[in-house]
Amino acid sequence: MDLPLYQVDAFASRPFSGNPAAVVPLDEWLPDTLMQEIARENNLSETAFFTPRGADFHIRWFTPGGEINLCGHATLASAFVLFHELGYVRDEILFDSASGPLKVSREAAAPPGARGAVPAAPPEAAAPLLTLDFPAWPPRPVQEYPPALAQALNREIVSVHEYRDLLVELEDESAVRNLHPDFGLLRELGQCVIVTARGTDADFVSRFFAPHLGIDEDPVTGSAHTQLIPFWGARLNKKDLYAKQLSRRGGELWCTWAGDRVTISGACAFFLKGTISI
Repeated sequence: MDLPLYQVDAFASRPFSGNPAAVVPLDEWLPDTLMQEIARENNLSETAFFTPRGADFHIRWFTPGGEINLCGHATLASAFVLFHELGYVRDEILFDSASGPLKVSREAAAPPGARGAVPAAPPEAAAPLLTLDFPAWPPRPVQEYPPALAQALNREIVSVHEYRDLLVELEDESAVRNLHPDFGLLRELGQCVIVTARGTDADFVSRFFAPHLGIDEDPVTGSAHTQLIPFWGARLNKKDLYAKQLSRRGGELWCTWAGDRVTISGACAFFLKGTISI
């Protein structure tokens, strides 16, 4: 059996930046165990699989360590493959997922988050930009968090919130940028951890860690921003926000908070097309 395989750098205007995702279009679902083995073999933070569902699609995401219920960058990469490699002609794609309907649209101009005081997208990212329409997941304050969390981060914690993932606020951008967590302790914690702070030239910055899923640090995490956007939107009293993820590869996201939904815009860079032979 031969399967097409694409690799795309998401939230990136050039290859070797942003977050690499594998994308495997399917005519029908493979056994879960086989999709998991493919994701483990790809050894990227996410492998996305999608199948046709009428005029729309159904999407699933696998890390090397298991299936997850929402992924931003691999959804962005899947839409990029449909638009630019598979000839999808409409300007909006609807994916059905474990987290409900997810829309991805082509942006003809600067993304929504480029309005007002938020920086416009750079020229190299202006075409093509794709915008994710995702659920908003406002995190709730956590009064008592595991002691291993503070030990693993070894930084002063300002606050801890939680929805799907733990969201840890640190004192400033420097604390986020220079963080060297204990991945062994984070693995034992068994939860994804977002660290964040107000930015110096962005509204907010973040990093994302998921060692228990086989991902010590994820380069750019769209799904984390379903929590980050309402968190910082409420803190800063802003609807349009500009965000940076401070991993080694780095990424930029133009964001809008729209009540129970968020939009997240970014560019993609094509890397490779190949064939999986099983």
